[in-house]
Amino acid sequence: MVTRNSSALPAAAARPRDDANNKSWSHLFSRLANATSSFAGKPQAFMIAALVVVIWALSGPLFDYSDTWQLVINTSTTIVTFLMVFLIQHTQNRDTLALQLKLAELIIAMRGAENRVATIEDMEEVELEQLHEEYRRRADETLEHLQGRRKAGKQEN
Repeated sequence: MVTRNSSALPAAAARPRDDANNKSWSHLFSRLANATSSFAGKPQAFMIAALVVVIWALSGPLFDYSDTWQLVINTSTTIVTFLMVFLIQHTQNRDTLALQLKLAELIIAMRGAENRVATIEDMEEVELEQLHEEYRRRADETLEHLQGRRKAGKQEN
């Protein structure tokens, strides 16, 4: 029976385990971020935060409004704000991706739709500007066509 030392394995052999760990951490972060952002958006979270501020304010005379007393609220709010930025960004990225996927499904399912629009978020800025001009031109042509039909319809009456 031949055994191999794990350090002798090629780097590619170790990747699946690393990928699994990364997916596990990513999944854990995603679940935690979604649960936290869901709770943070509820009235109970606001009430808890407001209660903490009231308790802190009422404790001012007890601590003689010291620098340490002020530092407690400043540090606490800075830490919470710092962490919430990442949670909000994660939630925004997730919601944006979900919306893009839903729109892509609708675009792909529609007959006559341009499937390249389904992946528009992957285009370069210059390509987006060109596409924007193309759609603006097409919208103007469609508007002119509709106005022409309306005028022709009014003349027949």
